[in-house]
Amino acid sequence: MAFDNILVVCIGNICRSPIAEALLKEEYPQKHIDSAGLSAVVGNPVDPKSQQVMNPYNIDMSNHIAKQINENLVMKADLIFTMSDSQTKWIEERWPHCRGKTFKIGHWHDKDIADPYQHDISLFEVARQDIVESLKPWTDKIG
Repeated sequence: MAFDNILVVCIGNICRSPIAEALLKEEYPQKHIDSAGLSAVVGNPVDPKSQQVMNPYNIDMSNHIAKQINENLVMKADLIFTMSDSQTKWIEERWPHCRGKTFKIGHWHDKDIADPYQHDISLFEVARQDIVESLKPWTDKIG
C-alpha cells in the first residue's frame, strides 16, 4: 500500500505537526503531506521557536498556516500521524473509518512527542529530535 497522502496532527498545529510536516516534505517531495490541529490556532503561523529549531537544517516553514482537522482532511489521508495515543483515540472516536490508518508518530518506539508550546527553546529541540527519531522506522513503510 502506498501512502501518498499523509496528514500529521497535534493540538494547535503550530509546534509539533508543522515540524513533522516539514521533515516529511523534505524526505518525500513527491507525496502530499499536510498537517492540522485537534484544537488548532486557526490562521496562525508556525511558532517562532519551531522555526528556530529548523533553521540549522535550512527548512523554512514561513508559509505554514494552522488549520483545524476535519472530515475532508481525514478522508483524503492514507496515513494519519498523531503525537500521542490520546490524539489517535480522539480521531478514531470521531471518525471510526480512520482506525488502521491513524498512528502515533512514535508508534515503533512507543513514544509520545511532548508538546513544547509556551516552553523553552530546548523543549522545541527535544520535540524536533523525537520527531526525527520517530520517523526513521516509518521510512520503509512510507516508501
